[in-house]
Amino acid sequence: MGISVSWDSAAEQPPARTAAWRSMNAVCAGDKAGWLALFAPDGVVEDPVGPSMFDAEGKGHHGQEGIAAFWDATIANVERFEFEIRDSHAAGDEVANVGTITTYLPGGYRVDTDGVFVYRVGEDGLIRSMRAFWETERAMATARKVE
Repeated sequence: MGISVSWDSAAEQPPARTAAWRSMNAVCAGDKAGWLALFAPDGVVEDPVGPSMFDAEGKGHHGQEGIAAFWDATIANVERFEFEIRDSHAAGDEVANVGTITTYLPGGYRVDTDGVFVYRVGEDGLIRSMRAFWETERAMATARKVE
């Protein structure tokens, strides 16, 4: 996996924005252990928010074990990630990033997922929650074979 995070922003950032950036870079690098280390022990991932093919009940993936299982079921199956963050709004202990995640899947397919990606951190800078707002049907409509 190659690193590809495009973010037009200053170096000094609020803690939630820093955690989000670290999360995206760990995903691009295929660094499961590094990614998991960014989350608080009681952290939760909702990607996407609500019921989905990744979370039938829509309750999120909780704790290190649940978040690790999410990685294994989703992130581990992608050959390459590219994150393009077009806008980012930090407030308090959260940040909402607006952008596109491009995934390159086995078999030569590419999917572009537009969304809003919200991270909340604790005082220790660890991610308490990551909530991704995106629409499955909209993302799947972008699926195409690439050479």
